[in-house]
Amino acid sequence: MAKQISELKLGILGGGQLGRMLIQEAINYNLATLVLDPDADAPCKNIANKFECGSITDFDTVYNFGKKADVITIEIEKVNIDALEQLEKEGKLVYPQSRVIRLIQDKGVQKQFFKENDIPTAPFQLVNSREEMSNSNFSFPYILKQRRDGYDGKGVMKINSQADLENAFEAPSLIEELVDFDKEIAVIVARNANGDMKTFPLVEMEFNAEANLVEFLISPSTYPENILEKAEKIAINIASALNITGILAVEMFVTKDGEILVNELAPRPHNSGHQTIEGNYVSQFEQHLRAIFNLPLGDTRSISNAVMINLLGEKGHEGVAKYDGLEKIMAIDGVYVHLYGKKYTKPFRKMGHVTVIDQNREHAIEKARYVQQTLKVVS
Repeated sequence: MAKQISELKLGILGGGQLGRMLIQEAINYNLATLVLDPDADAPCKNIANKFECGSITDFDTVYNFGKKADVITIEIEKVNIDALEQLEKEGKLVYPQSRVIRLIQDKGVQKQFFKENDIPTAPFQLVNSREEMSNSNFSFPYILKQRRDGYDGKGVMKINSQADLENAFEAPSLIEELVDFDKEIAVIVARNANGDMKTFPLVEMEFNAEANLVEFLISPSTYPENILEKAEKIAINIASALNITGILAVEMFVTKDGEILVNELAPRPHNSGHQTIEGNYVSQFEQHLRAIFNLPLGDTRSISNAVMINLLGEKGHEGVAKYDGLEKIMAIDGVYVHLYGKKYTKPFRKMGHVTVIDQNREHAIEKARYVQQTLKVVS
């Protein structure tokens, strides 16, 4: 790139917390940021150089927005791909590339990509209706996922019996075998336009069963070397096969017998990498900027044990957000709070995260449990 990063304009589609944390890194490079988001009060509103309120799924809005930027990136996959393709044809740099976003937008296409590229994943079948589900040869229970627009636990359901099919999605979906897994893990890999790649250390995740959201994340993992290597190799193989520029989060399962199966991909900074801000030499957000501006990739090693807790809105609370217990948790060493600038809370809404850093892994986990019990987002 002939121009330096600080002379360029970065267009970000989506103005949520991922965009906000990306801008917090971009400021260090004097990088001008433009943000498009349908919410007039999106988290990026007050920190972007220019904030536009508008649809990220409308062709004209995305196209006209993109023309003002030198490099365009996303913080959510649900964007207008046709507009991004047109911008690419006109010479704009779109990272991740529109073809990558198109593939990842559709979980069915994503699964077929795994199959074609020998990437281990749970057995699956594409279905278009409840009738097709009834006639499938999958035994109960299995997982049903909508092919499009599902995120943060939405668009996913467990089908336990024939009776559950009455409430199943009547939309193009996929059914997949229920994996008896030991843990859900993730590896984030970055690739720049030169083809240089680096992975972040594997992380282990714990879920809130009710919200189907990551509640707790531990880095680095204590799995044996052979599992770490296998997961890293899978992430690198996927990034290579996609020929992606930018960050790619690869969510996987470790099965009870030590196999690794890929669950889903996210071609952007991801919830499974928030702990890198304090826990690693380079954060996922800075690494994404380095990748999309074709700069040398940073050192991904862990500095310390890091546990990340998602701050979710409490059940039964809806309205202007208040943070109960904030001072108590800030009195503890190694506790770092990130609030996302969302004015209103509602049950299970992601309002922020807290990272706990400690050289002793057990201490980090204990402190994180305390944070989880003490800090509550109420109205």
